[in-house]
Amino acid sequence: MCMALVACAPEEDLTQPPVAIGQFRLGHNIAIADKVTEGPFSREFTETQIEASVQNAVAARLRRYDGDGLYHLGIVVGGLVLGQPGIPVVYAPKSVLIADVTVFDNATQKKLNDKPKRFYAGEGLKNAVPVIGSGYVRTGEEQLENLSESLAREIEDWLRENEAWFAPVPGQVRVPYDAATYAPRIDSLSTQDIGASAPAN
Repeated sequence: MCMALVACAPEEDLTQPPVAIGQFRLGHNIAIADKVTEGPFSREFTETQIEASVQNAVAARLRRYDGDGLYHLGIVVGGLVLGQPGIPVVYAPKSVLIADVTVFDNATQKKLNDKPKRFYAGEGLKNAVPVIGSGYVRTGEEQLENLSESLAREIEDWLRENEAWFAPVPGQVRVPYDAATYAPRIDSLSTQDIGASAPAN
């Protein structure tokens, strides 16, 4: 029955054009995972795996937007738990990804949010398995992919909540973008900072 619940989780079609978020268009999509606090009883992961998974998920969701502005994202992953198979009912560990996100305006080369926005991306319907935990039916790679997709979805919702950041400017000309475009400096977090605010499972 649990497998059926997972299979029934709704899928989003990211090939469809989204409703614009003002003039938002994604430039640099930078994920850093060099100081990740590994939660208790987590499956193993590497820095490269985390960064690639987060960047791929964010790109798949946010590169659909094609406004005339240009904005960069700095994403610092500070905590991660990939739930292992547990004891049904008694102990079914959950997966969670903790990340701080900053938006940079390419035109001003300044942050749009002075303090990074902290996200706690959970398993959600797609990755959660009631009672037994997702560790029984998902590989670590699948869990990380689902958590990254959940984070990307939360970032998208947050950007939409702050659509005023991306309001069109009179006389605005489309900003070109390539790999040589200015990339903001993203500062890593301390593991103590993440650990002090991480929610208990």
